[in-house]
Amino acid sequence: MENKILVETSARHIHVTEEALEYLMGEGFKLEVKKMLSQPGQFASTTKLDLVGPKNTIKGVSILGPVRNACQVEVSATDARTLGVKAPIRESGDIKGSAGIKIVNPLNGKELNLEEGCIVAKRHIHMTPADAEAFNVKNGDIVKVKISGTGRETIFGDTVIRVSPKFSLAMHIDTDESNASNAFGEVYGEIVK
Repeated sequence: MENKILVETSARHIHVTEEALEYLMGEGFKLEVKKMLSQPGQFASTTKLDLVGPKNTIKGVSILGPVRNACQVEVSATDARTLGVKAPIRESGDIKGSAGIKIVNPLNGKELNLEEGCIVAKRHIHMTPADAEAFNVKNGDIVKVKISGTGRETIFGDTVIRVSPKFSLAMHIDTDESNASNAFGEVYGEIVK
């Protein structure tokens, strides 16, 4: 197997529970697919909400589906500074003690105050068990990934391997990291342990 992994930019987004979705959008509301994402079953929805922090508001942030068992907001470090929140760098789902944030539906004025749940997602690589075997890594390993051919060659350390049979091979970086490495369009990375 060639040591190349598709690198995708994960822009700011919101994950919600069924209960939070119905509170913000109305009883019985269902997310509508705008675009399927690389991870099986995951999609960007047509629904956009505003993020409100102590300093500023970021308007029109997409909800990703399907609904989850906890609300979570993923932003870049630049977004966190803009909002005025101290969002820690964490793996998705690790929200205990993370920053609070307010989610607002601009269409009806409904507000959801999260006491925790706002994070800067730690860069990571989704892999199937077969991919992990081929790359000689295991779930939770930390690797370095080199992105080249973009005019801004970059080696990203502290990249966590996430393994599940439900995943599809792809590395996710946020918009700050994408800008730093000029990783636009179809870009591939290489594990350089």
